Amino acid sequence: MNQARTGESKKAKSGAAPRAAAAYALQQVLQHQRSLNQALPEAVAKFKLDASDKGLAQAVAFGVLRELPSLEWYVSQLLDKPLKSKVRIVHYLMLVGLYQLSAMRTASHAAVSASVEATVLVRQKALKGLVNAVLRGFQRQQHNLETQLAQQADKRYNHPGWLLKHLQTGYPEHWQSIVEANQHQPPMWLRVNQRYLNQQRMQLSDYQAQLSALGIESEAAVGLPQALRLKQACDVTALPGFADGAVSVQDAAAQYAAQLVPAQSGQRVLDACAAPGGKTAHLLELYDIEVDALDIEQTRLARVSENLARLHLSARIIHADASTQDWWDGALYDHILLDAPCSATGVIRRHPDIKWLRQAADIANLVTLQQQIFSNMWQLLKPGGTLIYATCSVLPHENALQVVAFLEQHTDAELIPCEGPDMAHIVAPELGAGTANTPTAMPPNTQIGLQWLPQIDGHDGFYYAVLRKAVN
Repeated sequence: MNQARTGESKKAKSGAAPRAAAAYALQQVLQHQRSLNQALPEAVAKFKLDASDKGLAQAVAFGVLRELPSLEWYVSQLLDKPLKSKVRIVHYLMLVGLYQLSAMRTASHAAVSASVEATVLVRQKALKGLVNAVLRGFQRQQHNLETQLAQQADKRYNHPGWLLKHLQTGYPEHWQSIVEANQHQPPMWLRVNQRYLNQQRMQLSDYQAQLSALGIESEAAVGLPQALRLKQACDVTALPGFADGAVSVQDAAAQYAAQLVPAQSGQRVLDACAAPGGKTAHLLELYDIEVDALDIEQTRLARVSENLARLHLSARIIHADASTQDWWDGALYDHILLDAPCSATGVIRRHPDIKWLRQAADIANLVTLQQQIFSNMWQLLKPGGTLIYATCSVLPHENALQVVAFLEQHTDAELIPCEGPDMAHIVAPELGAGTANTPTAMPPNTQIGLQWLPQIDGHDGFYYAVLRKAVN
């Protein structure tokens, strides 16, 4: 009997650790304003999670951040008063348990027992009874609570009010589709290395066949020659030739950047705000050119170097501020790709913490920074050269309206029309083919440039504008 009890205890603890890790990561994000990309690896190490437990902790943390207002409302209905800051970790543990009960296929008894047991791992054993009472209370009242929640618009959309207002104003006919897409886990997109294909005398379909032989099914995207969407995400180590640089992970919308650069052999191209290096690598895979990769964050530049090394590519790595010219050698660039710092509201589905880390006041500050970098980059461009302005935002103030303001201030800039690839075959049926990736289907303020909105099972939200500098 003692052996049986010991086995049960170990089993309970093995289920508790990923819940404790998820709660810890959530506390770091929501209480200490750290990004989930920073908090989650720290939590995994702190609670010594194995691969499967890491996956569970990640799924739960991401899910809670997607559904946060709803879950917080449940807690407010089930708890008499908020917990004090010194035991706040237990509040996040309650969110973890409630998310499992309301949105995951976790067996209810396992969700409750493991979440309760996790109080021990976060050193709050005295509150086991409280966590149990809240989760059991939700089980008893779930239907009634969910019915009440559905009647509260400010909670059921699970987005901060300021962001909803921006989306409703900018996209009166599409904002609900954006919100819905943000609540879904994104698909995994691959960018197959064109140099690798050429060296192996392969077509994209040949690489697809290699994937299929391993049970990894994929779909090509019309208009994006190197893009494949996996029907089910997998570990990158399972991808044929990944270690040798055959393929990279990059969303379809981001893959369009390199195609917009009209580079010719031997030309000099600047990738501004380049980290983590996906666009830098794609440029080098497509063109025989010299690329300078510039970024202000030293730690993220290390990832650029790592990615280029795996792909057997080289670029000049520059650690500097794109709004200054202290780093510049004085030689003008043939083309500049500016992936400007932005709100990242087009990739919320990949980074749900953005909804809670970003504030309304940040947008004006970002717009000002974008203006500074935009104007500075223009000075580094050759007459006759092109600058591609890009963001992973869906907010018009950072995108179309930013470009309009730039054109008004720079008489030597000409907007070059650009049309997106035909992505209709990957648009979810309920959204309608072509609603978000063709300018003619978008509101008037997105006619300037190309605005993609996030698509369920499709691409992220992204914006592009191509400008040509007049020849004197």
